[in-house]
Amino acid sequence: MNFDLTPEHQRIRAEVRRFAEQEIAPRARHVDETGEFPAATLRKMAELGLMGLPFPEEYGGAGADSISTAIAIEEIARACGSTALIYSAHLGLGCAPIAMFGTEEQKRRFLRPAAEGRHLGAFALTEPHAGSDAGATRTTARLENGEWVINGAKMWITSASVAGHLIVTAVTDPGERHSISAIIVPAGTPGLSFGKPEAKMGLRGSITNAVTFEDVRVPEENLLGRRGRGLQQFLAVLDGGRIGIGAMAIGLAQAAFEIASAYARERTAFGKLIGAYESVSNMIADMAVGLEAARLLVYQAAWLKDQGRQYSREAAIAKLYASEVGEKICRDAIQVLGGYGYSSEYPLERIYRDQRLLTIGEGTSEILRVVIARQILGEFVGR
Repeated sequence: MNFDLTPEHQRIRAEVRRFAEQEIAPRARHVDETGEFPAATLRKMAELGLMGLPFPEEYGGAGADSISTAIAIEEIARACGSTALIYSAHLGLGCAPIAMFGTEEQKRRFLRPAAEGRHLGAFALTEPHAGSDAGATRTTARLENGEWVINGAKMWITSASVAGHLIVTAVTDPGERHSISAIIVPAGTPGLSFGKPEAKMGLRGSITNAVTFEDVRVPEENLLGRRGRGLQQFLAVLDGGRIGIGAMAIGLAQAAFEIASAYARERTAFGKLIGAYESVSNMIADMAVGLEAARLLVYQAAWLKDQGRQYSREAAIAKLYASEVGEKICRDAIQVLGGYGYSSEYPLERIYRDQRLLTIGEGTSEILRVVIARQILGEFVGR
């Protein structure tokens, strides 16, 4: 086994890190404090070819592999959690379903402009009564005169009101169990409306909206993939999305680790550096162990995806571990800095708030444990 990154992976890390440090990190505090959507930063990312990084060049992408994409998300998260979430959701939820299940026409109409950074993609799944239980979707879509007529409501949708298209899950055959389909809805379609951006604990620069569909009409050919297979498609999309969230957790944790390590080498107490005390040095060591383990798990899942092999369990494991150990690393980093860590003078409290979502989004820790256990012990687990 070779654990070295390829020269291409190393190049991508170096280029994205340089961009993130120069263009993203200096604005991270402003984005958090004001909730300002980082539109200008995203335009610059598009100029670098990042907004379509994993997608084929014929559809405006860069044709990079999944490890490259994980590295890019990791480096962006190291600079700003809000920007990383916008980016990861765009790639993994707003674009990936079209790349995986779309027709040639859908790829050219929706994927190409999104991959080129001309607009963002969003995925509208979660509802007031259907979060982890996506099969409980109540939004409906009926076929009428060659058009889908969509009615219902979604919530907690990342980038909904700033996206160029939404991929919407809706019940298309009410008489059949779990007959959910995915339908592409362009921005500006009559009947499509958004709630005000949610006020959140962290990731404040990432816009999150409720979405309402009132007789929203789109052409029949906007059906994504097979009718009634939306739930299965979504589960497949989530596998890839979990790699992205795991990478984001690593990036945030890496930033916290670097701040805590630097502080432990500089701060003195009782006549010596605090890093010389075992209570501190042990925390630093545990952070390093957690980071290395999480990174290997995420890269392994990405590698399996690139090989065309099954990676559902590995993606769940990687996301579960990276998000939980990432939160612990951020918490311990605050402990190392003491009062400074709790103060907004240092970025740790922002990083910790940003990290907190990652044990919830794209599969809560509780749901992921059910997913992993079912694959080991059988479907009866968790019922």
